[in-house]
Amino acid sequence: MELIASTATPPTRGCKAKGCGTNDDGLAGLPASVREQVQNHPCFSEKAHHHFARMHVAVAPACNIQCHYCNRKYDCSNESRPGVVSEVLTPDQAIRKVKAVAAAIPQMTVLGIAGPGDPLANPERTFETFRRLSEETPDIKLCVSTNGLRLPEFADEIARYNIQHVTITINCLDPEIGARIYPWIFWNHRRIRGVKAAKILIRNQLKGLEMLVERGVLVKVNSVMIPGVNDHHLAEVSRAVKERGAFLHNVMPLIAEAEHGTFYGVTGQRAPSNAELHALQESCSDSMSMMRHCRQCRADAVGMLGEDRGQEFTLDKIASQEIDYPTAMARRQRVQRAILDSLAEATPPLAAKPPPEALIAVASKGGQVVDEHFGHARHFSIYRVSAGRRAFVERRAVALYCSGASDCPEEEERLEGHLGALADCNGVLCSRIGIGPWQQLERAGIEPSSSYALEPIDQALDRFYQDLLEQGKLTTSHPQQATA
Repeated sequence: MELIASTATPPTRGCKAKGCGTNDDGLAGLPASVREQVQNHPCFSEKAHHHFARMHVAVAPACNIQCHYCNRKYDCSNESRPGVVSEVLTPDQAIRKVKAVAAAIPQMTVLGIAGPGDPLANPERTFETFRRLSEETPDIKLCVSTNGLRLPEFADEIARYNIQHVTITINCLDPEIGARIYPWIFWNHRRIRGVKAAKILIRNQLKGLEMLVERGVLVKVNSVMIPGVNDHHLAEVSRAVKERGAFLHNVMPLIAEAEHGTFYGVTGQRAPSNAELHALQESCSDSMSMMRHCRQCRADAVGMLGEDRGQEFTLDKIASQEIDYPTAMARRQRVQRAILDSLAEATPPLAAKPPPEALIAVASKGGQVVDEHFGHARHFSIYRVSAGRRAFVERRAVALYCSGASDCPEEEERLEGHLGALADCNGVLCSRIGIGPWQQLERAGIEPSSSYALEPIDQALDRFYQDLLEQGKLTTSHPQQATA
């Protein structure tokens, strides 16, 4: 097995502290200039994602590689999945949309180009958009997400437009594994296949990573966990990208639904379980800071992580809007400053004995309030909660088992997926829940509640945690947590 990363001496630069990354303790290990960069970036800071929003503009339709987990032809406006968009924009349209969103959502701090193809396979459209945004909306952070094939060619261009954050998707260092993920790449006007293609891609990804770090750009690496293909290999990837100066590693679960029409989907490649994903993230965290709050967003996502307000800003709805951006920018600065001041003033509680922690699952449509029926939820957001503190852990997918009053069975076997996904949780918050699921959750040691329906999630978590504490249900760890 040839590992491309082992053929070169890794540079000794970049973020060296294990904890640097997404939480408060990690940020403390970073230089002040870097902390300044990530404190209001919802994708790079776990704390920031509760308070700041992001948007993607889909100006890059073409791609120069084929991945077995990607099919950009499939589109559903209700679906959140990388590569999915409802409309591709020209740079002019993108600028108009960014200004409209920035004026309406003042806590939007980050603009990214992430598809639906690869931004660097569409360099004219991508850099024309970045050039104009850097001139016309200077208060917005600029990000790009790429497969890395053309990254060495455009590293200087990225630095020139003050693009401070780059995400590279690196799924392997071994070309033999790469050949099982990428059937071909388009390179130097030719389609190249198999191991040869994977070698070129991996070498360019790592070289591009090093070049960006040398130019002071913060780099996050995404990897898709594919059971039986690269799952045993991603800890090596994590170590290699860390050595080359990557700031953060985001291991994401494969999405392989057959209806999406991807190669993996139609050939039955399975996705990892939540337990497998969590175990891999834990093993990688020995050498690298891990991102755990990724929502695998659409390439035209708008709003807070976990919500999509894109339909509020379609081209027909913003066509007649005239945005006074200097006025909007002044308001944005006031709102964002107030958020940062509020976060700085928040003082963690002191106690001689640490309060017990609880894992609480939340069913929410948009990630802001508790507004999802337990049986209608396709995802549960998991939070770690203690006295006055909340931290988002991850998002867990479940199969839909209830599609309406006429098809909402309560047989125990239909809930096995939910019970497995929530096995280590102390409780679950939802807007409504049937008596059957309620009883099955209680038997599994999971306390359900619909008493906080339509409340903001943070408020509901605090109140639910306090109720569990007063009822004596948090004196010991949940059995599944204790054995994890």
